Amino acid sequence: MFKPALTLSALCLSAAAIAAPPAPVIDTIGGRQVESLTIRHPTSKDVVVFEGGSRNTIEKWGRVPEQLAHEATVFAYNRPGYGNSGEATTPRDGRTIVEELRAVLRHKGLKPPYVLVGHSLGGLYMQLFARAYPSEVKGLVLVDALYPGMVKKTDDFPFMTRLAGRLAFSGTVWREIEKIDDTGEMVLALGGIDDKPIVRLVNQPVSSTAIAVDFGAFRMDEQTRRQVRALYPKARKVVVDSSHQMALTSPEVVTAAVRQVLAATESLTTAAR
Repeated sequence: MFKPALTLSALCLSAAAIAAPPAPVIDTIGGRQVESLTIRHPTSKDVVVFEGGSRNTIEKWGRVPEQLAHEATVFAYNRPGYGNSGEATTPRDGRTIVEELRAVLRHKGLKPPYVLVGHSLGGLYMQLFARAYPSEVKGLVLVDALYPGMVKKTDDFPFMTRLAGRLAFSGTVWREIEKIDDTGEMVLALGGIDDKPIVRLVNQPVSSTAIAVDFGAFRMDEQTRRQVRALYPKARKVVVDSSHQMALTSPEVVTAAVRQVLAATESLTTAAR
């Protein structure tokens, strides 16, 4: 569908919105400090929500939120125990994390439906969000994400892997790791989301001969691989020669994927009208 060119005033408004991105702020929500970054678009109703991977703070999204602020309001935050966000005594399973995120979004006045962007473990949380609350989600971008069944229960990790994890990771991060398998089961127990635009970004470096070491924490059997491949059959899969921190090493790829989902959701809305 043909769209008229933006007026000069609209362009100026958009440019002003992103000329000086705001710094993260700290709010008290539910008695706990929450650090977040919001860049509000002056006219767009689209809201893009970022959920980071394990140990990742807002900065790991690099300039991607700033770039997407041309088209939509963007929101990124630090989960409990990350950055300047306070610790939480609540369980660190995906359902709790999704509910806490929804409470933060309500506090910030950011209304659904959202385009969800999740990296690594954050991608697993965003899959749960989308399946649990499909009416609140317009589309999904999974950035080198974890999928249900990929990570074993921590009780099944080799002893040295469990020991190293407890020593290397914060208590918050380890509590999240302990609930990854349970969160995956939560995702699979809910209905599909094949009616929504989904882009799966998969990191597959072709320039490196290094062999990834999983330390016995991942399920590498063919049945699990088939199950992961079969998820979201209508999704667009993009294989990227990058790194696991794709937003930093290949920001243009992540930005383009979100823009594709935004465009697809606009097309679906227009068709519905």
